[in-house]
Amino acid sequence: MPLPDAPIAGSFRGVVELFDAVVERAGEVEAFVHDGHRITFEQWGRAADGVATRLAAMGVRPGDVVGVSLPSSIDYAIAYQAILRLGAITSGMNPRLGAAETTHIIERSDPKVIVTDADAALMGSVPLFRSAELREAMNDEPFTARPSVIDTDPMAIVWTSGTTGKPKGAVFDHACLRAMAAAAGPLSQVGDRRLSPLPFAHVGYMTRVWDELMHVITTIVCPTPWSAGGALELIGTERVTVGQGVPAQWQMMLAHPDLATTDVSSLRIVSTGAARVPPEMVDAMRDSFACPVVVRYTSTEACVSTGTSLDDPDEVICNTVGTPGGGVELQLRLDEGLGRVVDRTHDGNTEVGTVCLRSRAIMRGYWREPELTAAAIDADGWLLTGDLGFLDSRGDLHLAGRSTEMYIRGGYNVYPIEVENCLGQHPAVERVAVLGAEAPVLGEIGVAFVVPVDPTSAPTLEQLRAWCIDSMASYKAPDALVLIDELPLTAMSKIDKRSLAPAAAAAEKDWER
Repeated sequence: MPLPDAPIAGSFRGVVELFDAVVERAGEVEAFVHDGHRITFEQWGRAADGVATRLAAMGVRPGDVVGVSLPSSIDYAIAYQAILRLGAITSGMNPRLGAAETTHIIERSDPKVIVTDADAALMGSVPLFRSAELREAMNDEPFTARPSVIDTDPMAIVWTSGTTGKPKGAVFDHACLRAMAAAAGPLSQVGDRRLSPLPFAHVGYMTRVWDELMHVITTIVCPTPWSAGGALELIGTERVTVGQGVPAQWQMMLAHPDLATTDVSSLRIVSTGAARVPPEMVDAMRDSFACPVVVRYTSTEACVSTGTSLDDPDEVICNTVGTPGGGVELQLRLDEGLGRVVDRTHDGNTEVGTVCLRSRAIMRGYWREPELTAAAIDADGWLLTGDLGFLDSRGDLHLAGRSTEMYIRGGYNVYPIEVENCLGQHPAVERVAVLGAEAPVLGEIGVAFVVPVDPTSAPTLEQLRAWCIDSMASYKAPDALVLIDELPLTAMSKIDKRSLAPAAAAAEKDWER
């Protein structure tokens, strides 16, 4: 069965109707490859139908929440589709979250069943559906009593990572996923073989299902736990066309000895985002993988936001996160997103504001959190992301970090991402994170956490300050330096600045004023 010539289109009311169309037109195409196992779209659908029968027997009904706490896997994908066949809502639960976060998610979402192999004690009194039972249920009689679905029915809850407090559940309906697919841009072509490096509970999988189905994309799932060597092996052996990863993952792949012998000729594009993207890393990716690089920016709540284009010049790809995707509107607002709208810059003058986004793809709200929803999405449907940035004369967005990360040194605003981008280009710096720390007189100072290229010849604070002052205002240069073997990462492979905060405070005490 050949691939279709164009994306599969139609007036589908929901994901399951689209899925049926894919099976009819491209059922024999591989849908997933993981850990030596392969499954076609037809096999995926048949397995999900059987699992839906078993979940229905456990009492799952339309509108119920079903938790899925599994590593990225074919099992996860089957469970997700089975839940959709029942008109129920999938609550993706990252297995790497801590016990307190998991308990909070269960209490907040009140799932009817949880699909998991985790310790039963961690899941409270909720009935569990184990992987062994799920695989057995794939052969059950197919579920046929599908409920009527409309595109405004909620279908997925994606939980924020919880780095700034308890996780919040972003709710998405079928129409959100359809709108996301319309804004996918150069990352999606019919028949792509796409590397999937993040947990399936992440927004990068949970909200991409419509896009992956309509483009008949084969998902190549990275091993759990993720490793640079494992990802590189898959790129070569599985003929990956779309490479994906957060900056920390690409940095590890670029430094891995297997890169030199990896066949990267199948790649048509590589993509990164979700955290600070050092300009020097973009250059290295393009050189090493011999294909275009695109940089994407979004958040859990937004689902899809901005990205660079294949024909963007080098300075745009290396220094910005591009322009809004199809159907996405962007504003920058002063006064924490509540005040005047900032226009694009002219004559080099930049004004930083809060990034606000509006599209049909953004979440419908936080699950059972109406007050938090009202604070995040205004009356006109604009999502206040909490991210800071400015627009250049082309209309490309430059990120300046989170509003919660900005610090004020001697009355001047300092955005850590700008300092990190500068320090990241120092030849002795492998990786870097910058935090503000309270200090007398100046109010706050900048603390740089640096992973040196060579620990035996690590850079000094004086050297790094001189490097910064060469290209930016002196008040932006770091005041304190902490050398570190590795930067801590969250469950989503982002730099965990929250865990660095105590060390930043301690560094301030040793700072020579």
